[in-house]
Amino acid sequence: MKKYSIIIPAGGTSSRYGSTNKLLEKINQKTVIEETVSKFLGFDEIDEIIIPANISIIPELEALLTDSKIKIIEGGSSRQKSVYNALQAIKNDYVLIHDAARPLIKKETIAYVMEAVLDKDAVTVMTKTTDTIKEVDETGRIIRTIDRSKLYNTQTPQGFKASIIKDAHEKLKDGNFTDDCSMLEELGIPVYIVNGSYTNIKITIKSDLDFAKLYI
Repeated sequence: MKKYSIIIPAGGTSSRYGSTNKLLEKINQKTVIEETVSKFLGFDEIDEIIIPANISIIPELEALLTDSKIKIIEGGSSRQKSVYNALQAIKNDYVLIHDAARPLIKKETIAYVMEAVLDKDAVTVMTKTTDTIKEVDETGRIIRTIDRSKLYNTQTPQGFKASIIKDAHEKLKDGNFTDDCSMLEELGIPVYIVNGSYTNIKITIKSDLDFAKLYI
């Protein structure tokens, strides 16, 4: 049986959310971070969950997340640096990287990613874009309507053969990439899609949390 490491970056400051850290907000009976992490527990193939966290919330996370598979480490000054730190700590040949603020991820989607990455080496969860997309210039004038037939919205988890994503992080360590697949794209390494769910939202503002409460 292949074993997987999970990285859940939690190093952000929630600046767009408000005065509190969104990961510590409650969705019914659990905090956002507890709900997210819980989706990765219960898989025999997953034997470690590394959480690179903002140093200000590490004590709270240590109190909330007590499963033996979980290891909380200090995050970096950016998402990329946080993931880099976590990659140094993983022990398995395959790794899934998932946003801490996506608590609505489905366990079956996680399973699809774990299966797909064994064949493809680099995969990401995505959903087909349904809105009409316009390109707009700096004055606010619409320039053109973009063909949406090939457009997808990127989500997480993103799954990788560990050696590939570690190498990408080493080569691009001075960059500021906001998702890990973009790093492979920069290096010309193919990444494939796994179909996701439109409910797998990322909590960024308070209304997102309201939606998550309704869904759960």
